[in-house]
Amino acid sequence: MVFIAILYYQNEKILYYDLTKSNMQNEVSKISSSIILSHMSGNEFNKNELLKKKDYKISFYDKNKNKIFGNLDEDIDFSNKIIETKNSFILVDDSVLGHLDIYYIALKENRYFKAIEKLELNIIGIFFVIYLIIAIIGFYLARLFLKPIKDERLKLNNFIKDTTHELNTPISAILMSTENENLSEKQIERVKISARRISEIYNDLTYLFLENKEAIKNIQEFNLKDLISEQMQYLELMSSKKKIIINKKIEDFDYKINKDDFIRIFNNLVSNAIKYNKIAGEIDISLKNNILKITDSGIGIEKDKINDIYKRYFRATNEQGGFGIGLNIVSHICNFYKIKITVESKINEGTTFTLIF
Repeated sequence: MVFIAILYYQNEKILYYDLTKSNMQNEVSKISSSIILSHMSGNEFNKNELLKKKDYKISFYDKNKNKIFGNLDEDIDFSNKIIETKNSFILVDDSVLGHLDIYYIALKENRYFKAIEKLELNIIGIFFVIYLIIAIIGFYLARLFLKPIKDERLKLNNFIKDTTHELNTPISAILMSTENENLSEKQIERVKISARRISEIYNDLTYLFLENKEAIKNIQEFNLKDLISEQMQYLELMSSKKKIIINKKIEDFDYKINKDDFIRIFNNLVSNAIKYNKIAGEIDISLKNNILKITDSGIGIEKDKINDIYKRYFRATNEQGGFGIGLNIVSHICNFYKIKITVESKINEGTTFTLIF
């Protein structure tokens, strides 16, 4: 901007100089022509009109360069055609050729330097206005570019807090349940659920941050009905705490997948169905014709948030625990195996996740 401003100033200054010089020469030419015409026609030369003009000062000189009349008082160097003083230009002209005993005309103008001063102020003003606009735009763009980083940092901070809370709950339950030497059956169940929850958190974090996604997976053909049945013992234990009834309609279905990947998908979806369900609610799990459906009677998901539920750290509600990585893991695994996943939800009615294998 400084470079452009300097170039513009230099160009305008040259233009003003040429324009001023041209205007002075035109004015002197008209005066010279008027003197010659008056001499040749015998008419009186009206010098008073010239001395009244405010745009310039003018004086007339004889052959010996002595001043005849005029309102210009500076000492003139007649060897120069253009004389630059502190605040003005003086143009010396000898085109009168001695008519009316006038040999030289000196014309002084005072508009050039005022115009240059005004030009400087305008350029400085425009420079700071543009600089201010650029600064505002730069500040806005900087905030815009930094917003995703700031949002991610905020999500990460919340994730750390939520992870601490999620780990604290089952650990506290284990410690409280094991205070007595003789554990009741209910306390043992609580310890199992809490230990399993810690294991799930560890496995999810390991999958998301530590596991090598490019490593070759141990993919085998499993009967998904058997894998679901294995997990239901733990999941029904979780659901019993909220008196949730789980209805199952599971058919045999063989599918090639890594066992741990399917368990992550299934456990995350059913755990969410339990977590975000109402007390004494219901969960329907069906596996039929290569389609797995998990429907709950929970709080539901708002329409404007459904497209964001698979984003890492995103949480559609703060009503229950969790730290927003479960559905992100489900999405990653489904993409890897080309499993189509859809979701339908109504607020306060429930949510259905459908997986098409």
